[in-house]
Amino acid sequence: MNNPLHFSAQVGLSLIPVFLFLAVLVYLDSYKLVHLKSILVAIGVGCVAAGLSWLLYSSLGADAANAGAYARYGAPVVEEILKALYLFILIRAGKVGFMVDAGIQGFAIGAGFALVENVYYLGSLNETNLLVWIIRGFGTAIMHGGATAIVGVITKNLVDVRNSSSPLMFVPGLVTAIVVHALFNHLIPGNVLGPVATTAVTLIVIPALMLAAFTRSEQVTREWLGVGFDNDAELLTVITTGGIAKTRIGQYLDSIQSKFPAAVVVDILCYLRLYLELAIQAKGILLMRESGFNVDPDPKVQAKFDEMTYLEKSIGKTGLLALSPFLRTSSRNLWQMHMLKS
Repeated sequence: MNNPLHFSAQVGLSLIPVFLFLAVLVYLDSYKLVHLKSILVAIGVGCVAAGLSWLLYSSLGADAANAGAYARYGAPVVEEILKALYLFILIRAGKVGFMVDAGIQGFAIGAGFALVENVYYLGSLNETNLLVWIIRGFGTAIMHGGATAIVGVITKNLVDVRNSSSPLMFVPGLVTAIVVHALFNHLIPGNVLGPVATTAVTLIVIPALMLAAFTRSEQVTREWLGVGFDNDAELLTVITTGGIAKTRIGQYLDSIQSKFPAAVVVDILCYLRLYLELAIQAKGILLMRESGFNVDPDPKVQAKFDEMTYLEKSIGKTGLLALSPFLRTSSRNLWQMHMLKS
């Protein structure tokens, strides 16, 4: 068994740079939408995923004879699926706003997974060469974090572009992560030069991919904020100034009056006004955060959501369906409502 101090040094030196890289990712996020609590939960989820992966490996009765084959072909599939499950849940539930948020959450999950994996292997293999484990542990941790971040970034992009949270949207990112993981396990043999070269490649490729994802996410976010804010503000102005009768919305509402009681039509208009007010408020918060300002929670927000809930019951499913042409229901627009609630 390793000396406790030596063991702690091995774990720390192989993982501290990974968590520093995670901190850099959070710092680079202009909108600071992934809170510390969410990151800690994601790290915990990664730890649990590592435990489940080990239990599954043990249940298969694997031994030293087939451990190499499992590492190259079985582990990438099993581990990436287990790590990605939590991301799938978050994205489908509309709790991830942008690609960069999915990347940060994914990297945090991978970092948690690598923490447990490195502790396990350091304790069981009795490796005394500190340099070997700094390189091996650091490279493996970056690979785990980067692979799961790739799943999040690709999936979130597809969900936004296709405006669909179908399970098929998760396949390309998951397959890409499995391939990256499998290549890593194929390239790293049991000597020192193998881990050094593989870790060097990992440290070049993964940060480059993350930087590209951050740049693209920032661009998409600014475009969405600019167009969405202007459209929502224009529509809200028309409603509040009483000029709606001359617009296409007014003509549309006039056309459905025969299908709904007058009171329901009024509720539909009130619901649309509240929705637009909240959408504008959410985008305003993002713009303020991008400029470096911290925005305090608005105590009136919950009352607006309560009123919307009441109006939903009054309007009914048919009324909400009639409103659907004016309510943006993409994952990003649904997320902004979740952000205000939380």
